[in-house]
Amino acid sequence: MQWIINFAEGFMNLFQLGADTFIEWMGSIVPLVLMLLIAMNAIINLLGEERVQKLAAVSSSNPFTRYMILPFVSAFMLGNPMSMTMGRFLPEYYKPGYIAAQMQFCHTSNGVFPHINPGELFVWMGIAQGIMTLGLNEMELAIRYLLVGLVMNFIGGWTTDFFTERVSRQQGIKLSKSVETVTD
Repeated sequence: MQWIINFAEGFMNLFQLGADTFIEWMGSIVPLVLMLLIAMNAIINLLGEERVQKLAAVSSSNPFTRYMILPFVSAFMLGNPMSMTMGRFLPEYYKPGYIAAQMQFCHTSNGVFPHINPGELFVWMGIAQGIMTLGLNEMELAIRYLLVGLVMNFIGGWTTDFFTERVSRQQGIKLSKSVETVTD
């Protein structure tokens, strides 16, 4: 009988922990993401949706700007998870590759730019502590991780384009490779 009671208490504690985490997020990350969304939408409205779409069209014109430059700028300016939202301006065909590159970049840039992904900073700090214990410079590692990450994220995004093409063909889906402009 005690086993059943312990199981039931543990089961309820799981939901209590989830509720506590939710309330913690409501006081920390949810308002931050909400403010970033408001700021991003305000900037888009100030610049004009057409200008932002033109920037997206230019950015999507080649894999280098699409999977290296745009993810870097988005992550640096907006941080994780808001940097993912810049993909909304890309053509449908390139969105999976952008998200692949962007999600990886939010990790590989953490040593140099900790503001991009503060939730993962503890991982970087653990690695950096080991490097410092060995008497090595952790900033050297951070720069190398960033540079290798830029290249690998680019490759990941571009490779995703090939998979997107294959899956689209297999499923009989035609995804747009051009930016549709908004007209009022």
